[in-house]
Amino acid sequence: MAEMVPQLLRQQLAELASQDKRFDGRGRWDSRDIILETDILYNAEGSAKVVLGDTIVYAGVKFDVASPYSDRPTQGSLMTGAELRPVAHRKYDPGPPSPESIELGRVVDRGIRESGCIDMESLCIVPGEKVWRVMLDLHVLSDGGNIFDACATAAIAAMRTAVVPAERFDVGEDFKLDVSSTPIMCSYRRVGGRYVYDACEQEEIGGDERIHITLGDKGHLHSLQKGLRGVLSPAEFTEILAQAGVRCAELRELVHSKEA
Repeated sequence: MAEMVPQLLRQQLAELASQDKRFDGRGRWDSRDIILETDILYNAEGSAKVVLGDTIVYAGVKFDVASPYSDRPTQGSLMTGAELRPVAHRKYDPGPPSPESIELGRVVDRGIRESGCIDMESLCIVPGEKVWRVMLDLHVLSDGGNIFDACATAAIAAMRTAVVPAERFDVGEDFKLDVSSTPIMCSYRRVGGRYVYDACEQEEIGGDERIHITLGDKGHLHSLQKGLRGVLSPAEFTEILAQAGVRCAELRELVHSKEA
């Protein structure tokens, strides 16, 4: 019976797609309502919460002093980790990081890292000896679909409000983390034979491959990640990229509105 449910759901989603409809009534490229809050974790130097439909995630930024990598003696570093626990969804198990949590952390990390938005040179304390290490932690409290976009939005919002605690480490005065741009991720899932934006939980269960696109302030493509099996045609990618350009700009404005 458990195996029949996804198959029946896939049939329902395919029927809805043939009528240009979605499971929750949205249009093909429409997003669920999104709420973004920043500076909400007292024990983090930067933090954000995103509520995207039934999905709830937190992002926290912490800093510590570490030795630089030998090939980058004047650059700080970035570490991103994600946690997917049973509290978020019954499909997750307790224990060490799962492949799903590792993928989530890596995809979000890649979008930020490849954008070059963090000035790693500004995180140098003593060349070859001490640098700042930026630790970005992602926590999913409720997985109602599309945790990738929720985490990516929370991550960049948390980083853009983060303050490096230099005084606490006795290495100078506190300063704002230098984040020069705002890379934004948009994710698309093939559902019923077509791609849709911001898949809900039912669309993820009954859907197929997914695409994650991170765009910069000027529309530059910083990262592209494909998950699960499937083929993406040039025409589909062109359409998705155009839609991502519009949605990324909207989300970027939301992030910037929380910095005032």
